[in-house]
Amino acid sequence: MAHPRLTAIVLLLCGLVAFYPLNTNATALTYNVAANEAACFYLWSDAPGKKIGFYFAVQSGGSFDIDFTVKDPQNKVILDGERERQGDYVFTANHVGEYAFCFANDMSTFAEKLVDFEITLEHEVRPNYQKSGSSAQPPEALDNMDESLFRLSGALTNVARTQKYFRTRENRNSSTVISTESRIFWFALLESAAIIVMAGLQVFVVRNFFSVKKGGV
Repeated sequence: MAHPRLTAIVLLLCGLVAFYPLNTNATALTYNVAANEAACFYLWSDAPGKKIGFYFAVQSGGSFDIDFTVKDPQNKVILDGERERQGDYVFTANHVGEYAFCFANDMSTFAEKLVDFEITLEHEVRPNYQKSGSSAQPPEALDNMDESLFRLSGALTNVARTQKYFRTRENRNSSTVISTESRIFWFALLESAAIIVMAGLQVFVVRNFFSVKKGGV
């Protein structure tokens, strides 16, 4: 039979793992920003002091850059950038309301930009443990488990960011290869047309040069 203290620790760990994800709301989207288009996305924060994470990366289109702006509910600019390829930001939501995350593709006249982005709303709440009964664990042991869970969460976040980085690199390299193949195809086609036209002109010039005019003066 399992020891009661060990059983309590296992149940506590399972409860903490199940509890933390409930305090994080995430929205991961992929959007194709057309030329001269400005697209905005919104996130509602119901309490001040929450952490908002904002990640984006241009996957394809043009020079893989785009303008972005982040505004708070009072229409104050929190973050902005021009011709950025990607970004990863975390800031505190000081006001209750709707936060706007906007992308602008004004610098492009015809190139569309495929943007992969993620908006997360986090509120880290450390549970308040109180000793009640003989089966309760000492605060030191609970704090150690709590810190281990936070370190595990940070490690998983780093793994996710690394996966996003490699995905972005793969998409950009694939877009570059496709663009290069298209340019080579059209250049080869134009070169072949130029050769055919030059050959026709040469035949026409040679025939006119050696042709004998009939009739006298």
